[in-house]
Amino acid sequence: MSLYRVNHYVPEWFQRRFLLEDVPEKKFYYLDLDPETVVSNKHKYTRQALLRWGPSNCFCSHDLYTTRFGNWQSTEIEQKFFGKIDSAGRDAVDHFTAFQHPAIDEKAFHDLLIYMSTQKLRTPKGLTYLANLVNTNDKNLVLFKMQELQQLYCALWTECVWSIADASKSETKFILSDHPVTVYNQACLPLSKWCLGYRDPETLLSGTHTLFPLSQDKILILTNLSWVRNPYGYATKPRPNPDLLRGAMFNFLDIQVGRELTDTEVNEINFVIKKRAYKYIAAAKKEWLYPESKIMTKNWKDLGGGYLFMPDPRSVTFSTEVIIGYSKGRADFFDEYGRKPWQKDYNDKRQKEEEWRTFHVFQGEFARVFGPRRRGRSYDIGRLDNEEDSPEYHAYHLSLENKFKNQT
Repeated sequence: MSLYRVNHYVPEWFQRRFLLEDVPEKKFYYLDLDPETVVSNKHKYTRQALLRWGPSNCFCSHDLYTTRFGNWQSTEIEQKFFGKIDSAGRDAVDHFTAFQHPAIDEKAFHDLLIYMSTQKLRTPKGLTYLANLVNTNDKNLVLFKMQELQQLYCALWTECVWSIADASKSETKFILSDHPVTVYNQACLPLSKWCLGYRDPETLLSGTHTLFPLSQDKILILTNLSWVRNPYGYATKPRPNPDLLRGAMFNFLDIQVGRELTDTEVNEINFVIKKRAYKYIAAAKKEWLYPESKIMTKNWKDLGGGYLFMPDPRSVTFSTEVIIGYSKGRADFFDEYGRKPWQKDYNDKRQKEEEWRTFHVFQGEFARVFGPRRRGRSYDIGRLDNEEDSPEYHAYHLSLENKFKNQT
């Protein structure tokens, strides 16, 4: 069989980022979450759930991306389309795994978004979702649509609050699933209509977080700005300007870094990854496959006390408008949700007043729950935010919760 007909929907190079470096045998503990029951010679048995396999045998399927027209078949999607995306994506993942302020790399940013967006679509779960989205069972057409819609999620992710969290000090490390771009919404329980089968909560829902482990020690968490500004609203309400295929603006300096995850938090994240997987998960250590045995609660909305995936709102600026100047005096205007001046609700005054209030309440709540030490730090005026707020500044944040909560 041709090399290009064994299709890894989670690339081998990406899988290797989740293997231990100090062990000679580079294999995963590979868990089938729903092992098949087969009948052979009139005997019925269930296939083994836990396997010990290397990256070449994990997260792959024969002819997943092969297109056919009569007797003619093509492997160009695997060979050329994913070849280019994976090559650029590998460098981009490296860049953001080691990201430190004030690094700005527009190519790495663009390549990471494209890689993540296609990674979300290219898995068996993603392709089934896409087939239902475009309302066809024609495999060729679904694969063509995957290429056409490769930037499907890029605009909304660009406008998210980005946080890179670190599990280096945790005994447990991140696991890998067959749908590695995972989404979590506290209001969308695993058995709800939002999550059954191939379904995921849409990224355009205000309370949806996108989780993307970059390696066994680093994870990128993307949170809709509307949810950071108002986490007291409906998590399943669409965020402002939910249009998917459009332009968007990104500020590297707003990326939050410096959050160190506890072992409990890593296990809670692994629990979410496992519950949102389609069929397979893998880990460098067997015990990491069973995070449910190590966490205090399995209540979906209560993980991490309800704050597991939230960036630190004290390191989020309340920006309202972006102005881009061009030569010859021309300028372009966007609000924080990517709306242009001629669009409905551009710089919506009522929305901003409400978000101003709830955002400050959340800043005060975060200060009360976590104390003066920041859980994430962005870059402002030539330096990172302070690792710990001064007593005066902490007292100020504490005062916000009651001050703004009582406003009507």
